Amino acid sequence: MQKIDFKLTEFSTLKDSPKEVYFKGDLSLLKKTKVSIVGTRHPISYTKQSCLKLGTALKKRGVCIVSGGAMGVDALAHKSAFPNTIGVMANSLDIVYPKVNYSLIKSMEKESLLLSEYEKNTPATRYSFVLRNRLVVALGDVLVVCEADINSGSMRSAELALKYGKKIYVLPHRIGDSKGTNQLLEDGLATPIYDIESFANSFATLEEESDEILEFCKNGTTLQDAIEKYGDKIYEYELSGKIEIKDMRVIIS
Repeated sequence: MQKIDFKLTEFSTLKDSPKEVYFKGDLSLLKKTKVSIVGTRHPISYTKQSCLKLGTALKKRGVCIVSGGAMGVDALAHKSAFPNTIGVMANSLDIVYPKVNYSLIKSMEKESLLLSEYEKNTPATRYSFVLRNRLVVALGDVLVVCEADINSGSMRSAELALKYGKKIYVLPHRIGDSKGTNQLLEDGLATPIYDIESFANSFATLEEESDEILEFCKNGTTLQDAIEKYGDKIYEYELSGKIEIKDMRVIIS
């Protein structure tokens, strides 16, 4: 548990900015594009699946996920983006809380980043969760609320996002589910995420993974050399139209 020896620009405009910020992990994550994700501690199946897809899509594009380390949506967001994730804790970093997330939090200490404004031996309280939310929202370029009841901490986070001028996104839910996010949509305060890949692409385009076989063949190679290295895969690529075989040589289509 170390103290950050510089001021975080994301916190500098807060009227109640933390006097000190402590950390464990990789501070370089603070330099990345960041999306804050919050939501209920008891998400429905649809929310769980969507949250995991969202975090994974953003991670693939190098976007860092910020959340509060709690059970439910917070934990799903951290897991899906690991190790590209930042947890803002409501207690000091010498305390692992909640215990249900023990393995996740210990992994984040080593490979991700944990932040807290609390000195050693400070347990989480109801008020510290409220204060923690302002830092989660402030760190992200935008806020995503995955699922929330009307009177919930996630809705307080949405209020903070409006106050800080952060755009709010929500997962679209059925009538009767996630009444908080549906209310944000009804009031015109949030934008629905209908397509997770399109949303993720708004931050960075996913680069296609290089194809080892195409890379090998791109400058021209003999059919014999290609088959010796990749076997029948060469004929599979020919059938799929990725390559052509002409005069015993392999050509990129």
